[in-house]
Amino acid sequence: MGNTFFFSWEVSLIEWLQAHLGEFGELLAKGFSTLGGSTVILAVVMIVYLAFRKEAGKRVGLATLLSAMFFSQIKGIICRRRPYMDHPSIRNLQSVDSSADPMNITAQGYSMPSGHCAMGAASYGDIGLQMKKKWLNILMWVLVLFIGISRFCVGVHYPTDVLCGFAIGILCILFEGLIRRFVRKEWVRYLIYLLISVPGLFWCRTNDYFTGLGAMIGMAAGFLFDSRYVRFEDTKNWLFRLIRAAGAGLIYFALNTLLKLPFSSAFLNSGTLGAGLVRSARYAVILFIICGIWPAIFTKIEKNLIKNNKLLKVLPAPEYACIFVYLSSFFCTYACRHRRATDTGKTVTLLVFQGE
Repeated sequence: MGNTFFFSWEVSLIEWLQAHLGEFGELLAKGFSTLGGSTVILAVVMIVYLAFRKEAGKRVGLATLLSAMFFSQIKGIICRRRPYMDHPSIRNLQSVDSSADPMNITAQGYSMPSGHCAMGAASYGDIGLQMKKKWLNILMWVLVLFIGISRFCVGVHYPTDVLCGFAIGILCILFEGLIRRFVRKEWVRYLIYLLISVPGLFWCRTNDYFTGLGAMIGMAAGFLFDSRYVRFEDTKNWLFRLIRAAGAGLIYFALNTLLKLPFSSAFLNSGTLGAGLVRSARYAVILFIICGIWPAIFTKIEKNLIKNNKLLKVLPAPEYACIFVYLSSFFCTYACRHRRATDTGKTVTLLVFQGE
């Protein structure tokens, strides 16, 4: 299933890189590749939205999900198979879904364009732009570049997939900015994004499309709910930032587990329209609660903490405390992924990072 086309230099480049990576280089490539995964990017976006700059987080989140919608629908049209699927000389060092068969197109998705690169450029690139710090902007785009290189190093993309992914991510940043500038009503903007996303229902059957569709619906609904009923404000209090980010993470992993329980694994991995819609519904519920309901809850928690302890008003607020906590937990968990552990332990860790 799918189409095979490539330039000979692409295959030669991937083979050469994999032959010279070495153990450390392979580990490094997997690390950068993981940073471009949907679960990690979603976590970063939610940290920006909830813990640092709400409006910047909204813009980054919408640009990121727009890129997810565009790349997944384009993939469903081009249907380019991944390099390792057609070239025995190319090793698959990191599957998109490690719990599924590497040759399962529904689970692993098609190759062109690269979703990691599209979402990486749209998220990390836009974070650099929104935060308006030159050093951070440069750092974010360097990270995007390394994510792109890592994708063909691990054998799951051709270099042309990476370039197309970068283009989509950058265009989505520009498109989101134009829509925000010329369409004043928030709900109308979200309706436009939804209309862009829905056509893929007619030809897309891959997990990445239905994940993005559900996340788009849930995030838009959550933003609207907050704008109308909650209106939470940014905070510089490091403890409040930690509560907001950690709470969102717990909600995500708890609901992503609980909402799967009514369905069998065979159904969820069947690749049918019904399974895809269930996946979309799951992510819509999760993102709505994180973006809309959770802010209403933590706002009350913060008010109670301030009321009961006036010292919280004046505690120092390191600018990047939450980022430090997040990155520390990420690298600790990522390191666990490469330890020699039981099969069960490996599965659990991998599921966390693939968002399954």
